[in-house]
Amino acid sequence: MSPPPISVSSTPISIERVTESRLPQVDLANVAFGRVYSDHMLSARCCDGVWEDPRIVPFGDLALHPATAVLHYAQAIFEGMKAHLTDDGVPVLFRPEENWRRMNRSARRMVMAEIPEEIFLGGIRELVRLDRDWIPPNRFGSLYIRPFLFAADPYIGVSPSREYRFHIMTAPVGAYYEGSVSLYVTRKWIRAAEGGIGEAKAAGNYSASYYGMKEAREHGCDNVLWLDSKQHRFIEECGTMNMMFVIGDRVVTPPLGGTILPGVTRDSAIRLLRDQMGTGVDERPVSIEEVAEASADGSLRECFGVGTAAVVTPVARLTGGGVEVRLPEDTPVQDELRERLTSIRLGRSPDPYGWVDRLL
Repeated sequence: MSPPPISVSSTPISIERVTESRLPQVDLANVAFGRVYSDHMLSARCCDGVWEDPRIVPFGDLALHPATAVLHYAQAIFEGMKAHLTDDGVPVLFRPEENWRRMNRSARRMVMAEIPEEIFLGGIRELVRLDRDWIPPNRFGSLYIRPFLFAADPYIGVSPSREYRFHIMTAPVGAYYEGSVSLYVTRKWIRAAEGGIGEAKAAGNYSASYYGMKEAREHGCDNVLWLDSKQHRFIEECGTMNMMFVIGDRVVTPPLGGTILPGVTRDSAIRLLRDQMGTGVDERPVSIEEVAEASADGSLRECFGVGTAAVVTPVARLTGGGVEVRLPEDTPVQDELRERLTSIRLGRSPDPYGWVDRLL
């Protein structure tokens, strides 16, 4: 079944401001990831393919019918992106159009209503401008932006919803990972299989990974390194970030093929590595055995993850699944990549790709 064609009511995004900001109660220099939320949020509704009532309102709870479809069948998707302040105090977004396109690809896979550009991108821009004072200084963090869409039909029949609700909330955040991480290799549990929804940013992908994450933490690791569903050998992703390995003089990263989320940071990193850093990048299958062998013979120089929350995060150790790999502490490739990404994003260096959206 396909969702109905999209149309948008002519109603512009209305804004209801808070009477009193909660910002004075918040220390932006010390905020945990995902625990503190800004003053406003966006809300919009789609029913039978017609989008209506886009508005920015004070941040608050949602009222839901007990039979709301998402609570029973998990028809929900989301995105993750960030706003930063440039050195001269201008709020900026990084490649927001790619997040809009990816969210609509997720919507198509989950048979949900696609979100019009004027609601997704227009709503984010208005929301960030309105709550710009919530953006932490760059040395402390950023403003995390979470758009999400869910099935809102109060109906418990097994079918795609007729009604969807879309919201965007923002949160001042510090670093998702502090320093390097250890990843647990599991050959039993899987994140996604061919023909499934691994390439969609669907809520169910994340809750399905919790048991593997629980096992990883029981082994003293920060997260899971997921392998393929058939042979349990080929590396896919971490769940919070796409994976990259420096083997010899080349960067190797698993190819997209339906089971891996196509990261915006992943795409940006590949382009910078190839175009700006002169580093060869191979998008090809890479097995955990190859990584272990490269570690043993000294050709594995670095391992790191890339993602919106993770940015560029060094991996210090891979363990489990019959392997034990410790990575070198010297990380020149990822250090330069992180610096180049940050410099473009904050306007400190030229933006040859037109990635940065300045919200003047």
